[in-house]
Amino acid sequence: MFGRKSTDTDTVVRLLAEQVRRDISFGVLPPDTRLKIEDLRQRYGGSAHSFREALTHLANEGLVEANAQRGFRVASATEADLEDITRLRAEIECLGLGWAIRHGDVDWEGRLLAAHHAYGRATDRTAGKISDFALEWDETGRHFHAALLSACRSPRLIGFQEKLYYQSRRFRLAALAEGRIDLDLHRAACATIVSATLARQMEAATAALATHILSAIQA
Repeated sequence: MFGRKSTDTDTVVRLLAEQVRRDISFGVLPPDTRLKIEDLRQRYGGSAHSFREALTHLANEGLVEANAQRGFRVASATEADLEDITRLRAEIECLGLGWAIRHGDVDWEGRLLAAHHAYGRATDRTAGKISDFALEWDETGRHFHAALLSACRSPRLIGFQEKLYYQSRRFRLAALAEGRIDLDLHRAACATIVSATLARQMEAATAALATHILSAIQA
């Protein structure tokens, strides 16, 4: 009664947001770039109204900044930003994982195993050719981390975690492209997290998850 049906406009807005999010993530739209609606329309298509909606959505994710006088621009991506995002991710995800371990059932375990398997397959493909599979790797990583928390019974925590994951994507893809992520170590870390999680070893699982996330600022 209180919701609204999805429309064709919603679909367009979502697709435009996906395109801009991708280009921000890969640095095609660098940090602090002004996002002029007319320029974006010429580049991606879509109406001015749809782009304002898409950019507002990305602003809610933290990838875009909105200013009443200056319009929209790509959010900054400094070392301080990376540290802030990463430390928040570690706190939020470990909290959510602890709750998920407490409440998760067999269906949750199945979702986690499936997401972990998909992430491993994507990691194997990415190791062979980073330029072709980087976004697939990171997207399956998003699904893996979402699966870890999916039984935490807190939609707000899950939504916040997703925003932080998107905000960290630019840094992660840059590190991957520059060879600063050891995919073998990455795969082993995820396996450790899953093993401890399925054994319901909360302290070990959250410690392994924190170490894995914080490695982004400790490399």
